Amino acid sequence: MMHWLILPIILPAFIAPFIILAARYHMGIQRVVSVGGTLGMIAVAIGLVLETSDGTVMLYQAGDWAAPFGIVLVGDRLSTMMVLLMALLALCVLLYSIGSKWDERGRHFHVLFQFQLMGIAGAFLTGDLFNLFVFFEILLIASYGLMIHAGGNARLRAGVQYVLFNLLGSTLFLFALGALYAETGSLNMADVAQRVLSVSADETVGIRVAAVLLLLVFAIKAAIVPLHFWLPSSYAEAPAPVAALFAIMTKVGAYAIIRVYTMIFPVDLEVTSGLHDTYLLPVALLSLAVGAVGVLAAKKLDRLVAFAVISSMGMVMVGVALFTEESIASALYYIVHSTLAAGALFLIVDLVRQSRGDLGLRVHAPVAGAALIAGLFMVAAIAMTGLPPLSGFIGKLMILNAAFDEGPNTWVWALVLGCSLISIVGFARAGSILFWKAQAEDAPAADHERNAPAALSYVAVGGLLTMLVLHTAFAGRMYDYTTATAAQLFAPDDYISTVLETPGKLSDNWNAKKEKDQ
Repeated sequence: MMHWLILPIILPAFIAPFIILAARYHMGIQRVVSVGGTLGMIAVAIGLVLETSDGTVMLYQAGDWAAPFGIVLVGDRLSTMMVLLMALLALCVLLYSIGSKWDERGRHFHVLFQFQLMGIAGAFLTGDLFNLFVFFEILLIASYGLMIHAGGNARLRAGVQYVLFNLLGSTLFLFALGALYAETGSLNMADVAQRVLSVSADETVGIRVAAVLLLLVFAIKAAIVPLHFWLPSSYAEAPAPVAALFAIMTKVGAYAIIRVYTMIFPVDLEVTSGLHDTYLLPVALLSLAVGAVGVLAAKKLDRLVAFAVISSMGMVMVGVALFTEESIASALYYIVHSTLAAGALFLIVDLVRQSRGDLGLRVHAPVAGAALIAGLFMVAAIAMTGLPPLSGFIGKLMILNAAFDEGPNTWVWALVLGCSLISIVGFARAGSILFWKAQAEDAPAADHERNAPAALSYVAVGGLLTMLVLHTAFAGRMYDYTTATAAQLFAPDDYISTVLETPGKLSDNWNAKKEKDQ
């Protein structure tokens, strides 16, 4: 079973060149292979989740080279859950791309799509910070190609902005890795977690610099204010299926923060004390507010959804920034919810575009299938804004409950509830303009019949919304899983001993460090 751990990376890595070499001019074959590979990834991911659900930590050593010298992949509750979430989202996005024929509007869509899955899966499964950088770059290259798919000046400008901003993040990432390697002599996450403990108090400047730089890099990936400028234009201008897939990419940044700042730089580590609550929580709350105001002020539906993603990432980071087991468990539950809701909303945006030909929030004549699209939009909007009975309400309630005993709980409660109200108003305004006021007799007519969405497009959106309903119906079991995941994150002994094959060494180091401090 341990060898299965590399399959989420190997499968798309082999499928992409096969499509280039053997099916470049055969769209039907490309579609079959791409869907089959994604289904295979889902099957593997389910197997990995079942294998790690009891707390087992899986290890794959490339070339049988032991850590910290070799490349290792590590599977635990968190990483396998994220891989499964990515694969489920990817299947729905792929079906929508086929149904709407987005994959025919440019070259090499399925190739880039598979490389994108490879990069995301690798980022979740790697146990090494340098390889995390490598998979980030694979993400960047593939996502840029997908962003400019089907061309257009606006899309090209947004793509260039996206690449430049992320290249800045990549540069900071290299600086952080250099500083961390200079201080510890390793970039394997389990090994660095041990070596950081042995750094004396008067030689921690490099560690502090690395910790701050890594937080900046991951904040760029997660689109946290004020490092969010790349997201609204990039997501709004990207092809709808690509924007829907990008819903998981901001979660890569959140995943990296959770992984690194619970294992390498935990809250009780003196070297980086204050970094979590002093800096991360205020910007998380600011992200929540900026996203909500953007939803209310948006003049186009695609930008409204893009700002909703920023707000949802602010909500995720509020849970992460509290850095307790309960808050991390709540944030993980909300990550699953916001990924599915954002993916569904971006696909619904494209359904509206196909029917109306315009995403501006102004009155048009009723469109073909307006009742069905309006229903889908209403369900997705309820989910994204956190209204009951869907999982957004449950997730926000979990995070608020986790913040109840913390110091800044008044600010957290006030901003979360206030921003939720603002988002509700923004989505209600957009829905009423698009679907209700469209019944006005003086609304300008438009030729929309020939752009009626395909049935497979509705199936893909329905699949995402169905998963949201299941996420709500089984909220208790999901929260039990995320609670166990958070407990595993805050007790990384098994992870580190499995990677380094040195049982008990972490606990000994912690005890020695505490005795020295006393």
